[in-house]
Amino acid sequence: MSFDTADALKDYATAGVSRHDLCFTSATPDALANLRSALGRSRVGVRVVLAGPPADVHAAASVAAECGLVDEEMTLRCNEVGPRVIFCGHCHTSTTTDHPIGTNVDCQGCGTTLTFTDHFSRRVGGYLGFSAHAEEAA
Repeated sequence: MSFDTADALKDYATAGVSRHDLCFTSATPDALANLRSALGRSRVGVRVVLAGPPADVHAAASVAAECGLVDEEMTLRCNEVGPRVIFCGHCHTSTTTDHPIGTNVDCQGCGTTLTFTDHFSRRVGGYLGFSAHAEEAA
C-alpha cells in the first residue's frame, strides 16, 4: 500500500510471490477500510509494505496491527519529510504537523504546547507529545 505516489512500490521486489498493490492519496477512512478488507481476505504468511508520508504509513501500520499483523510482517518505508501525528499525553488528541522531531506544536485538543521526540507508539500511530513547559515552576 502506498500513499501520495503511485510508483512508491514499483521497485519493491517480491521474489515472484503474488502481490496486490493499493495506492491512495492519503490514509483516509476509506483507504484504511480497503486495507482492512484486503487483510481480512489474506492468508497466513502475508507481508505488507507501507510507503509514503509518516502520518499515512503509521496510520496504516496501526490498522494492520489491529488486524493481527506483527512487526515482522510489515515493512514501513516513510518519506523523510511529510506530516507526522503527535499524540497528546494530556488529552489523548492527535495533532498532525509538518514540524521536525524535537520542536514544539500546539495540541489541537487542549491547546497545550507540546514537545515531541522520536518516541513513537505503533498502537496510537503517533509520536508522544508532552507539555513543553512541564518542568517549569507553576
